[in-house]
Amino acid sequence: MSNPCIICVAITGSLPRKENNPAVPITVEEQVESTQAAFEAGATIAHCHVRNDDQTPSSDPEKFARLMEGLKKHCPGMIIQLSTGGRSGAGEERGGMLSLKPDMASLSVGSNNFPNRVYENPPQLVEWLAEEMLKYAVKPEIEAFDLSHIHQAVQLSRQGRLKAPLYVQFVMGVKNAMPADKPTFDFYIETLQRLAPDAQWCGAGVGSNQLLLNEWSIAAGGHTRTGLEDNVRLDRDTLAPSNAALVERAAALCEKYERPVATWQQAREILGLASD
Repeated sequence: MSNPCIICVAITGSLPRKENNPAVPITVEEQVESTQAAFEAGATIAHCHVRNDDQTPSSDPEKFARLMEGLKKHCPGMIIQLSTGGRSGAGEERGGMLSLKPDMASLSVGSNNFPNRVYENPPQLVEWLAEEMLKYAVKPEIEAFDLSHIHQAVQLSRQGRLKAPLYVQFVMGVKNAMPADKPTFDFYIETLQRLAPDAQWCGAGVGSNQLLLNEWSIAAGGHTRTGLEDNVRLDRDTLAPSNAALVERAAALCEKYERPVATWQQAREILGLASD
């Protein structure tokens, strides 16, 4: 069992709605059910957002607490990663759920363009979120939308603001941000390995780039992310029937490249997280 691949499932996100794909889980109950099926299909990290009843994004700690309770009950051992992303709230509201002490949380360390706005991550907020993650022993997943974000994460780690070893996710395919470009992807890996040799990394592609980034990441020995947050389709003509279906597609690529899909125990060991 050499070099297991961790599959992260981003179950809901802030943008996809039932109108885009009826399988997108919105309520906490739907999220737990969808994540359990994805867990059984091979996902070992659940990347979680929460929604209001009208499907708009929320950063309500009570909703996150209910989701964590359900996931711990129905997906024992799965790594719970909560989003501190900027579509769900503003300023320190984005980190209001960190006191719940999830296993992990996302951390964007710099700003960049999104399709219709600037995704703002000012240094003061980044440093506060990093401090809260240290305070509550939450492992950050660095969201690298740009090459500079890799350098910034390494700098924060060297300053003691982020606990090493780093876990960095290369996000590609967001409109107006970094496209899914193979030479750039390869340079991301080279840069991270040069600056932080003990770091682990993951690849995430948005929309039609999801499958592409899954394959690039698995083939290159990294980890990967899938799920309805990033992509609601199997192909141009077919909606994904579930998060589990997207996980199964990533798992099939692991078989193609002779990479075992990491169990939750292996994923926790790789990421330095305590086993429940």
